[in-house]
Amino acid sequence: MNIYRRRDLFYRKPQTNLYRLFTLMVMILGGVWLLRQINSGDIQPLFQPTPTPTRALASYVLEGDAQFIAGDLNSAIAAYQQAVRVNPSDAQIWAKLARIQTYSSNLLTTDPERLKRLTEALDSANQAVALAPDDSTAHAIRAFVLDWNANPSLVGDKQAVAYLTEAEQEAITALRFDNQNTLALVFYAEILVDQQKWTQAESNIDQALQREDADQLMDLHRVYAYVLETLGLYNQAIQEYDKAIAISPNLTFLHLRAGANYRTLALKANTPEAAKPLYDKSLEYFDKAATINEQLGIKDPIPYLSIAKTYSQTGDFFAAAINVQKAIDFDPGNADTFGQLGVVFQKSRNYEGSILALKCAVRGCTATESCEARNGCSEGDEGTAVVGLALSPNTVVYYYVYGSVLAALSRPSQNYCAEAVNVLNEVAAAFPSDADIANIVQTGLIICASVGVDDSPLEATPAPPSAPDAGTPTASG
Repeated sequence: MNIYRRRDLFYRKPQTNLYRLFTLMVMILGGVWLLRQINSGDIQPLFQPTPTPTRALASYVLEGDAQFIAGDLNSAIAAYQQAVRVNPSDAQIWAKLARIQTYSSNLLTTDPERLKRLTEALDSANQAVALAPDDSTAHAIRAFVLDWNANPSLVGDKQAVAYLTEAEQEAITALRFDNQNTLALVFYAEILVDQQKWTQAESNIDQALQREDADQLMDLHRVYAYVLETLGLYNQAIQEYDKAIAISPNLTFLHLRAGANYRTLALKANTPEAAKPLYDKSLEYFDKAATINEQLGIKDPIPYLSIAKTYSQTGDFFAAAINVQKAIDFDPGNADTFGQLGVVFQKSRNYEGSILALKCAVRGCTATESCEARNGCSEGDEGTAVVGLALSPNTVVYYYVYGSVLAALSRPSQNYCAEAVNVLNEVAAAFPSDADIANIVQTGLIICASVGVDDSPLEATPAPPSAPDAGTPTASG
């Protein structure tokens, strides 16, 4: 019988597949090449962390809030600007940015700087309203920004009136969208003060004070203090500034305003003995502002300028000059600060010393001259060139004091009258209806007219007129 061998069901004799072998070789060679490229850096591994991790929007907002609370407004602005870059369609962030930019303008010392910052704030506020046209808070903050832009010294009388009118309309719009919006009510009160509608302003503030969130709003107590200031109620204004400070203790402009109110009270005191403790309180607030900046590493000249103005009013011109020079160290190219130094020198009858400082303020000066004007630069500091200030209501004091000092020191052998007459004529042309300025200008021109024939000794020459307090021309002065 024939017996056939059983077929293997589960085993198959291996056979070589040339295609499979070729594919395997290609994969091996490809893997070797890939490893070499990774090792050389030509190819980056997948899922590797990016060199600069992308921050979340919320982190920028939190940083901005923290910096504002800390009193570092420039850092707060930078954080919010990063936030709007991450999400440019968030109206609330644009509105918060506009509010901080507006407040930060209070810490700038020259008209161009303030105008630039306030213009940026208005751009931010416009963006907020464009993104959220029905949002009450966005309109309220835009009203606030417009009000602060309505400064005739910065934008001229006509534009200031237009801004103020638009600010009122924005505040009304904000309240129409939400009549319970305390912030809108507060900013409307500030606008009403600037329109000299004090009764309505007080009414708005009284309503705001009845709201549940009143004790939490720094803006409310700041504006209420402002209302009281305009009414001449300086003691009550200080109390409201103190309440605002209790809510936001690191905002230096609040300390500066409270100090300025104490200084005003000191000026109105009946006797030097009554004035002294008020000046001391004023200096305490200014020193606190300087201390906050020092702790934050902020080189802000304004507290030192406020201290200098106070010492100038008490007649301590040496201390005043030291503090102005400290301010210049922080911002050596600031023409306004040189102007204030020149006025301090003039008040202390250091007329020769005032000339170069005032020249830096009015005409500008070289780096070498700026060092001379501040009684020498420190070792390694070659000085900073200074660009002169344009003539404006905030800078006119530097112009007429400069012209008056040049006229008073002029002699046939050392005649400054060519420049003195130029400066004084510029002032007369720009302020033709101001009687006080006209008298100062006329005195200087009479002196120069007599220089060619009158060679009297220096002591016989009329002293330059005492300038009004030329402290920092900001709301924080």
